[in-house]
Amino acid sequence: MRNIKGVIFDLDGTLLDSMWIWGIVAETYVKSQGGTLPPSFREDFRSLNTIEEAQYYIEHCGLDVSIEEAILGRDNAMLEYIKNEVQLKPGVLQVLKELKSRGVRVCIATATERRLVEPSLERHGLGEYIEHVFTCTEENTSKHSPDIYFRAAEFLGTDVGQTLVVEDALYAIRTAKDAGFVVAGVYDKVSDDEQDEIKSTCDYYWITMDEMLNYS
Repeated sequence: MRNIKGVIFDLDGTLLDSMWIWGIVAETYVKSQGGTLPPSFREDFRSLNTIEEAQYYIEHCGLDVSIEEAILGRDNAMLEYIKNEVQLKPGVLQVLKELKSRGVRVCIATATERRLVEPSLERHGLGEYIEHVFTCTEENTSKHSPDIYFRAAEFLGTDVGQTLVVEDALYAIRTAKDAGFVVAGVYDKVSDDEQDEIKSTCDYYWITMDEMLNYS
């Protein structure tokens, strides 16, 4: 990967071992509001952004709340896990330190709300390695569109073909790959059933992030 000048990391499931917690948070929040989640909710949530997930609570779970109230309620439930339980995935800090030492520019593109991103970065000391955070909500997009990746690459000042996108979700991997980015998939246990297709779609595939260091 000698030609890579910038890296765009996803957050949940890529830098953070947090995807398994989102299902627990959804159940906790919906139950607290007197609603019921459909059996398929974990699969349904895989490709939803924050606003779409809030709409799901209202349309499929019987919650009588606004979209803004649904987002805030879910985020408040998640915040306690972020502060106390969510850990970095193996090798993340080592990789970020190495990228910084090589002068490779780094940012995050995430579907998670900024109010949850910033406590995560602070808790794990990642702020000094991440130049900027792009959120789907603030960019008014989702990862079904490559817009957030294009905006991140523009910020980094790197051409698409010299920008690595690192993701754990198949739908986002497809979006970035179709847009011409170099793409790496990182294993996450929540997406076990998608791993074969992730491997066949990506330019690189790693079980743990530190495998990235094998490519000088």
